[in-house]
Amino acid sequence: MTIIQHKKTILSILKIMLGNLLLAIAYAKWMVPHAIINGGVTSLSLVLQKITRLPLPYLTNGLTVLLLIICWLFLGKASLMKSLVSSLSYMFFFTLFYEWPFQLTIWLPLDFLLACVVIAFGYYCCLSEGASTVGVDVIALVLHQKNPKRSIAKMIRNLNFSVLAFGFFTYGWLSVAVGILFSFVYAWFLAKFLDFSELRLKKASLKPN
Repeated sequence: MTIIQHKKTILSILKIMLGNLLLAIAYAKWMVPHAIINGGVTSLSLVLQKITRLPLPYLTNGLTVLLLIICWLFLGKASLMKSLVSSLSYMFFFTLFYEWPFQLTIWLPLDFLLACVVIAFGYYCCLSEGASTVGVDVIALVLHQKNPKRSIAKMIRNLNFSVLAFGFFTYGWLSVAVGILFSFVYAWFLAKFLDFSELRLKKASLKPN
């Protein structure tokens, strides 16, 4: 591996870790305190916590490991290594921020908007480097691999909806309603981030050497 390739690998890993740090903060300090059920792994863990009374970090980390195995089986070793960095980073940061006794909640509408932007950008940091966040995006990436025409952002949104039904019976309609709105808004931001990244890459490829 050349020095340039080594530098690119390090920067890619740092970007993935940054993405998961942002995701962990947003989920631990905005989504969980407001009990926003958006259909992701953390939301599914909230539902399971309500049923099983098990600690939330245990459930979140357990589901993450399960999805990591799916990533290994269907997305290959290259994706697995980056996703392993991603999953370990998320498990560490989520547990850290969930247990750390400080608050970021201010006002639900403001917290909602901040969570949408931060989570979308966190996902972008991971997906743009070919790493899954080892959430429902694993399923989206597997489906995208089978059919590249499918939008990753839209598939993640639709997969999130499939979890919302469980949230309705455990947290009620308000948490689910906010979660549905969140899924649309954050998926819109994610699509914009990914489109911007793709446009930038196209422009870079057109530049003369």
